[in-house]
Amino acid sequence: MGKRTINNYNEFEALLGQVIGVSDYIQITQEQINKFADATLDFQWIHTDPERAAKESPFKTTIAHGYLSLSMLTYLWYNVVEVNNVKMIVNYGIENLRFQQPVKVNDKIRATVSLNDIKNLRGIAKVQVKIVVDIEGEKKPAYDCLVNFLYHFE
Repeated sequence: MGKRTINNYNEFEALLGQVIGVSDYIQITQEQINKFADATLDFQWIHTDPERAAKESPFKTTIAHGYLSLSMLTYLWYNVVEVNNVKMIVNYGIENLRFQQPVKVNDKIRATVSLNDIKNLRGIAKVQVKIVVDIEGEKKPAYDCLVNFLYHFE
């Protein structure tokens, strides 16, 4: 499924209740995990110490911070959709976030995105998408959530 192009409110609304798209997989590397630890000052060994994680972790390897995998939503969303004719886009919030399984170092994740709800707020589109982020080769997803965006169309 290629990237979907949406040009206006009506094109968004026509997708209500449907899968908008599925992103490509992206690999989560130890370098990304380490940089995220640097940025957030979260140096818990389960993320940043591969030798200790191999010995002591139930996963036998390091795992990505939950918020690192969550921060990939923007990349995954824009891998699925291109929204044109907008003056501004605002990330409005995340609801019902549930981490279900850790993302291990070198796992590949992708997102399946469905349009859950859309409202016209005086010319601003409040778009709510359901995003399920799965891990290649795993049955359970890493997490799922409802993400809200405000699209100010031109």
